[in-house]
Amino acid sequence: QVQFVESGGGLVQPGGSLRLSCTVSGNIFFIDTMGWYRQGPGNQRELVATITRTGRTNYADSVKGRFTISRDKNMVALQMNSLKPEDTAVYLCYLRDTREFWGQGTQVTVSS
Repeated sequence: QVQFVESGGGLVQPGGSLRLSCTVSGNIFFIDTMGWYRQGPGNQRELVATITRTGRTNYADSVKGRFTISRDKNMVALQMNSLKPEDTAVYLCYLRDTREFWGQGTQVTVSS
């Protein structure tokens, strides 16, 4: 089993910033990739950003230039700048070893 502790979500005005963090623990033999997905109202869960053990990153086109992902062992963070209303969603921490896991999620709301 895998446990996620996610934090950093909240309410922010358009153009503002938030930093999400996630710490993973449990029966994990090898962490290949960590990252963040999100799911807004009426939308499918979508990839936001991932980072591999070697530091290679991948971002959704909609967040490139605004979000930055980083990691340190079992921790992953997402710096979100220039936030837009369409970024409003539940953000879920993501882990891949031989399988995929998602955390319970933290709410991000971008509104004036």
